[in-house]
Formats: sequence, C-alpha cells, structure tokens
Amino acid sequence: MGVLNGIRIIDFARILAGPWATQLLADLGAEVIKIERPGTGDDTRTWGPPFLKGEDGEQLTDAAYFACTNRNKKSIVLDINTPEGSEVARRLIAKSDILIENFKVGGLAKYGLDYPSLKAIKPDLIYCSITGFGQDGPRAQEAGYDLLMQGMGGLMSVTGKPDSEPGGGPVKVGVALVDVITGLYASNAILAALRHRDATGEGQQIDLALLDCIIAALANQSHGYLQSGIMPPRLGNAHPSIAPYESFPTSDGHIMLAIGNDGQFQRFCKLAGIADVSADPRFVDNKSRVANRGVLIPLMGEIIKLKTSMEWIDLLSANAVPCGPINTIDTVFEDPQVKHRQIALRLPHQGAGTVASVANPIHLSQTPVEYRMGPPILGEHTDEILKSVLGLSDSEIAVLGGKKTAGG
Repeated sequence: MGVLNGIRIIDFARILAGPWATQLLADLGAEVIKIERPGTGDDTRTWGPPFLKGEDGEQLTDAAYFACTNRNKKSIVLDINTPEGSEVARRLIAKSDILIENFKVGGLAKYGLDYPSLKAIKPDLIYCSITGFGQDGPRAQEAGYDLLMQGMGGLMSVTGKPDSEPGGGPVKVGVALVDVITGLYASNAILAALRHRDATGEGQQIDLALLDCIIAALANQSHGYLQSGIMPPRLGNAHPSIAPYESFPTSDGHIMLAIGNDGQFQRFCKLAGIADVSADPRFVDNKSRVANRGVLIPLMGEIIKLKTSMEWIDLLSANAVPCGPINTIDTVFEDPQVKHRQIALRLPHQGAGTVASVANPIHLSQTPVEYRMGPPILGEHTDEILKSVLGLSDSEIAVLGGKKTAGG
C-alpha cells in the first residue's frame, strides 16, 4: 500500500507540469482521475513521433510523450462545457481530496470549477493551480510555455557557449525542464497542504507559476546575482564557481571532470604527471583556479587528450577523482549502475500490451513506489469511475455519453 493510499486527486492538468506532479503522487499511492476532453484528450497524446506501438508492431494513436507522464492514472472523458459534464465534475471533486489544473487564470470559473466556487461546497479541498505567470500581476492572464520561461526566467542566459566563441549564444535545455521543476514544486506543495488539512481540516489554493519556479531553480546563479550584482555569463560546460569542473576532449571523445576540492585536484595532477601544477600559486586553491581558468584549462586539455575516455575514467575513478562519460541516452540505459537500479520498466497497457517507462527515482524503505498500471487510453476508466465513485447506472452513463459529456 502506497503512503498516499486513500487520497483521491482530480487531475484537470494537461501537457507536462501538472501531469508530472500527479504521476509522482500516483506512484506514491494516490488515486488519480485524469479528466480529458472528448475526442482529443490531453494535448500530448498527439505529440509525436515517437508513438506507442501495438503488440503486432502497428503504430497507435498515443505518443510516447503522453506515456512518460501519465502512468498509474485513470482516464475519464468529460465535457465540462455542458451543464451535465460540469455537474459530474463537481460531484467527483466533492468526493476527492485534491484538484490540480493548468487553465488560464479564471478559466474554470464559468464552469463553477474555480476555487471559490468549489471551496463553498468542499472547504477542505486542496486546489493546485499552475499557470505561466501566477494568479496575479500584470501578466497573469497570459499563457506560459516551458520554452518561453527558459528564456524569460534567465535559464538560457547561463546555458550555452560564451558569445565570444563559435556557436556562442543562448541555448535551451534539451528537456522541458521548467515544466518538470514546476511539477516537483507542485507535488511538494500538495503534500504540505495535505499535512495542514489533516491537522486543521482546512483546504487551500496553491498558486504556482512557471516563471517563479525557474527563477527559484536557478539556485546559485540567481542568488549570486542578487548578492553581488554581477551578471553570470554563459560558460558552456564550465562552472562559474568551481574549476576544473567541465568537459574535456580525450583522444577518442570527451569526459566530464568534476573536481570539487583541492585534494581531488592534487590527486588529478599527480595521476596526470603534472604534480607541480597543483603547487603553482595560480592553482593552489579553488578561488585561484577559477581566477586563472583561462590558463589552467588549456594546460589540462593538452594532457587529457593524450588518453582515451575510458583510460581516464578508469584511472581517475580508481583514485577518487570524480569523472564520467558523456553518455547518449541509449548508452545511459546500458550502464551497469542504471541496470542495477532497474530504471527502465515495462508496464501493462490496454492497446500496446506493455509500454516502456522510466522508474520513479524515489526509494522508500517502508512504503515503496507502486507501478499499478501504464498510461491509460483515452476514456479507459470512464464507466468504472462513474459507477464506483458516483454510483451512476449504465442507463445514466449512457445518457451522459449521448450528450457527449462522458464516454468510455
């Protein structure tokens, strides 16, 4: 039994940030009922290629993007544009603990599904709203997307090569990191609100903005600017406050070298046959190495390119100098450590038989993560939920289906 067993979540969220949060909570045992639009469902069902494949190899309609963030959930189709559909939604919410949504500010009010309306009928409801800019402020009514927030929030100003180098300029991160980070903040906020509700009986609204979350996640970069007033530059794969801490070319590829203290630097220099460099006043401590990185990095680069990547990794790892390969995603899943941790999963799926999934990285000794089901097909659980939660009969469900309110 997962630690959140008995908690029911109504999930109106689409795309990534909200679904990422609810997948995490579902993995921990919560029952997540995903409310989807008739006909199309979550936008990411069509965000391919790649698409899921059936047991005979045929291409299915759902994309791998949808599958990555919707396991352990039940899907029902509900048209909240109709009075019947919005009423069914309210009845489900009244029997649930949490609602999460990512509509534009005020977008659910016309359906009676906004927080003030629902609080009136369920005071202990936890209502999590995810938007681009938050529930208030001059841009609150604008839509927000991960790519925009990577630019607006400053992430792209510190990602990429320096402007002075070939190929220099702002670069986005290779995944929708703002959405993922916001989803993690959302799940944490929901758990905090649950604890408050259990202690006081009070629900509350959670206001999360993509823009706020990425600025907070800039960590040392944003705080460093506020502390010093110095604008952090783009440094490619280098670190603004640690050296050497970046990628280096080898004779057959590249390695990452992450030297975090003076002892590690001294060991590296000894192993590389340049022990005298660690005693040089320009490189004797991290502060000096950062100040003189323009001299140090080329010097190290000339030495490192004399051996292969694996020769360096074997040598340095055996002597407690942090380093590693730059894997492609296929080689990630072939890594012995990754295989040992069972990161790659296969989960049951109604259309495909089984689908690939990436394991939740949380390991709890007493209440482990549960993998109950793969991502649902659109409306897979409509009848089940309407019967088990609301007690509707087949004839009542059929009437709703005829009005395009629900289907399954």
